[in-house]
Amino acid sequence: MDIFKSLIVWYIGICFVIVTFPLTFIIWLLALPFDKERVIIHWFLMYQSSLLSCLIPIWTSHIEGREKAVKGTAYVIISNHQSLLDILLINCLRYKFKWISKIENFNVPVIGWYLRMADYIVVDRQNEESKTEMLEKSYNCLKKGISIMIYPEGTRSPDKEIGFFKRGAFQLALQAHVPILPVLIDGTGGILPKHGLIFGSGHHIRIRVLDPIYPPAFGTDTPENLALKLSLLMTSRLNELRVQNSPR
Repeated sequence: MDIFKSLIVWYIGICFVIVTFPLTFIIWLLALPFDKERVIIHWFLMYQSSLLSCLIPIWTSHIEGREKAVKGTAYVIISNHQSLLDILLINCLRYKFKWISKIENFNVPVIGWYLRMADYIVVDRQNEESKTEMLEKSYNCLKKGISIMIYPEGTRSPDKEIGFFKRGAFQLALQAHVPILPVLIDGTGGILPKHGLIFGSGHHIRIRVLDPIYPPAFGTDTPENLALKLSLLMTSRLNELRVQNSPR
C-alpha cells in the first residue's frame, strides 16, 4: 500500500513541476533585469511549495508561531532536519530569506535550477574557501535585511532526533549582530526518512516557530557555545512538542 501511495505522490510532484516550471522560468526571466535579489522568484517558489503541500494527500500539517518573525527584521533562521520534505514545509512559512544549500543540491536537475534562479547561497562543505565565501554572502544578505535559512545539523537526522549543531549559523548571528529564529519541525522523518523513496502515511506534521533570540540574550560570544545552547533548547522544545501531541 505504501508503494502505491508513493507512486501517487511522486506522480503528483512530477506533474506539478512539469506544469509550473515553464511559468517559473518565464517569471524569472522577466524579473531578471530589475530583481537583483531574486525576491520575486523566491516568493513564487514559496507559494508553489504551499500549493504542492496542500495537494499531497498523505499527510496533514499545522504551523504555529509564524507571526513571531517580525516583518522587516533579518534573522538567522535555523531548523532541525528530518527529511527532504522539510524544505517544502519550511517554504510554507513564507518568510523572506535565502537558503544556504550544499553544492550537491545545485547539481540535481530541476532542484538545482530552482536554487540558481532564486540565487540561493551554495556551500561546498569540503572546501574551506567555499565556506568562507558562503559566510560573506550570508553576512551581506543579513545586512540588506534578508534572512538566512540554514540547517545547523548539516544533514538529515537518521533517527528523527536533533544532532550536533555546526558553528556556521551562530558565527553569522554573532558577526552580523542579528537575532536567531529557531524553527522546530516534526513528523517528516516518519513520512520520508533519510535515503528513503517510499512515503509512509497517516502522519501529522507539526511546525513550531519559537521565540526569536536576540543578541543581548545570546549569553556568549563564542559560536560553539551558542550552537550548544540552541541545540539543548531545541531538543527540549522538541520533546515538549511531542509530549503535547502524544495520544492521551
